[in-house]
Amino acid sequence: MTVEDCYQLGYIVKPHGLKGEVQVLLDVDYPDEYRNLESVFVLQGQQLVPFFIKAISLNADKAIVSFEDNNTLEMAQALKGCALYLPLSALPEREEGDFYYHELVGIELIDANTNSSVGEIINVLEAGPQTLLAIKHKSEKEILIPLSDELLVDFDKEEGQLHMHIPAGLVEVYLED
Repeated sequence: MTVEDCYQLGYIVKPHGLKGEVQVLLDVDYPDEYRNLESVFVLQGQQLVPFFIKAISLNADKAIVSFEDNNTLEMAQALKGCALYLPLSALPEREEGDFYYHELVGIELIDANTNSSVGEIINVLEAGPQTLLAIKHKSEKEILIPLSDELLVDFDKEEGQLHMHIPAGLVEVYLED
C-alpha cells in the first residue's frame, strides 16, 4: 500500500493519558462516518504501517484512539505528528453530483458560459478558506480558477468533465504575455 493509493484521514496530535492512547485530529467532512474504524495506516518516515484500533472515542473532529499493542506513553509519544491514512476504496460513497477533490485531478474543466474547454485539472489547492483548481490550459500555461458552489454547474464523472461558470476575463488574464 502506498500513499498514492490512500487518502489522509488526519494526524496524531499528542499522547492522551499514560496507557498509549493518542489524540487524533480528523481532517474529513463527516467524522462520524469513521466511528467504527478497525484499522488505519500510520505514516512513519516514508512507510505506511498498519495499526489496529482497540477503541475509538469521537468528539466532533477529534478522537481519542487506543491502538492494539500500543500501551505506553513512550509508544504514544513516538506517534505524535504522524499522519493517518485509509485506502481510497474506504472513502464513503457520495451523492450524485458530489465529489472528492482527488476525483477532479485529470478531468476536463468546461466553461459553462461558452460550453468550451478551459483545460485539464492538474491539482486542487486549498489556500486558506479558498479552494483553487490548477488547470493546464491548451497553451501549456497554468491557470488558477476558484472552486465554489456559486460557480459550480455540474460534475459528470463518466464524461470526465467539471462544468463551471468561469468569471469573465479570468482565463484571459493568465494568457496575456
